[in-house]
Amino acid sequence: MDYPKTKVYFDGSHYIGIPHTTQPWKRKKTKDKVKTEQQEKVKEIYKESAGTKKEKIENTINKVNEEIKDIDKSTQIVNETLEREKRNRIVRYTRLIRKIRLQNWTHFCTFTYDNNKLTEQEFRIRFLNCIRHFVNRKNWKYVGVFERSPVNNRLHFHGIFLIPQMVGEIIETKDYSTKTHQMQVAKQNTFFLEKFGRNDFRPLDQHSIQDVIGYITKYINKTGEKIICSRHLQTYFITDIIEEDVVCTIGQEDRKILLFDSFNCFDFETGEVLGQLSNDKELINKLPKGY
Repeated sequence: MDYPKTKVYFDGSHYIGIPHTTQPWKRKKTKDKVKTEQQEKVKEIYKESAGTKKEKIENTINKVNEEIKDIDKSTQIVNETLEREKRNRIVRYTRLIRKIRLQNWTHFCTFTYDNNKLTEQEFRIRFLNCIRHFVNRKNWKYVGVFERSPVNNRLHFHGIFLIPQMVGEIIETKDYSTKTHQMQVAKQNTFFLEKFGRNDFRPLDQHSIQDVIGYITKYINKTGEKIICSRHLQTYFITDIIEEDVVCTIGQEDRKILLFDSFNCFDFETGEVLGQLSNDKELINKLPKGY
């Protein structure tokens, strides 16, 4: 094979391969405990600061300088910490998008809780435990985030789900929306309605996935809530790639390959062609996963 054990992800339009490379062994760097504590303190000060981005940076530098009494060093520490946090955020976002685009999501769901059934804290804990059980028992997958409504500050959960086996029944209900000030229709699941409260299960097709990605990431960036994913949600699948299936090399130093839509996937051991993703999207689940 021309590109054995290639990591492949979907960028929303095309499949991109990252060929396997052998890197020389590198000694693992030992964490500097003092530096790590310093960086965590910088991030905490910045988060708690008010004002514009520039004002928050200036306030953080001044607070750090109160302790070390060196304005140049304080500026360097703050700028390096914030730049590092920015790079990490971009990496996490990129990994999230790749995880989302490799799945055939079936529903976009919203869940709220009924005060008569449980408290906000109970909702967080019991709801996550519930959907984790469905991941293990019914092969559900999900990516979502907790968010508070701007009107009454009420906590709810937005998520995209892959639901191969539904629980409960889907019923259509109508009620008044305080946000839009008009009647709204919801497709509610009876299991979650009885256990937690109001919910909405909207069927998805592949054309609406991009809008859903934007919707969820908008809430993540706005609220700062932690993204919540089901376990073992792969970032890549791994397969051998032949030269005939490569359009061209791309990316920094041509380290990646752009694949034709009808590229072949192979079995590592036998070299047998397992199929083409253009004809069989479920083929991804049969291939080795990369995280």
